[in-house]
Amino acid sequence: MNIKVIAFDADDTLWVNEPYFQEIERMFCELLEDLMPQHTTARELLSTEINNLPLYGYGIKGFILSMIETAIVCSGKTISIDVIEKILDYGKQLLNRPIELLDGVEEVLLALKDKYRLVVATKGDLLDQERKLKNSGIEHHFHHIEIMSDKGENDYLKLIKHLDIKPEEFLMIGNSIKSDVLPVININGHTIHVPYHTTWAHERVEYKIDNPRFKEAKNIREVLELIN
Repeated sequence: MNIKVIAFDADDTLWVNEPYFQEIERMFCELLEDLMPQHTTARELLSTEINNLPLYGYGIKGFILSMIETAIVCSGKTISIDVIEKILDYGKQLLNRPIELLDGVEEVLLALKDKYRLVVATKGDLLDQERKLKNSGIEHHFHHIEIMSDKGENDYLKLIKHLDIKPEEFLMIGNSIKSDVLPVININGHTIHVPYHTTWAHERVEYKIDNPRFKEAKNIREVLELIN
């Protein structure tokens, strides 16, 4: 691999994210339990989130708005102000969670930063992701931060053009096959998939990838063995 730039996804690759969303989702479903079963509320919330992605994009604020919309629909527009306030409080809890780096992250960044340009390439709300990076204590390891509205092939091509490299000189490391692997493989970049124990339902895909530019690591530390 003639790699010049290594890009890392952020949520559930550098730090914990999805478990916090799932915790708030459980609290939300319990809050509406008098209206409908929790599994039905969870299904309605996921549908609402996906429908709202073109409007709100990815991130906590869109999640909060989707919870409020779901509560309005599930209650037949009779949801109380107290419940809306509770949902807003859940969202603020999520926004104020301290950053928990995944084991081995800083060790890997330190090992790579003098050999490659390191980049963060992540989806989400601009303000929220900037806050996470600032509070993570690892922002200084990165040459460039790219907070993307989505992670499709064109999004990666724009990033690669900005970095002034060829696609085959780009390596993406992340936990999502859908967002971090498939689009990068399709533009002739390199990828390392580092699975996380829980993934948002919208990001899950069935996959069997037979491509020399695709590798899979058991954890972030194993990335060093696959690159060197």
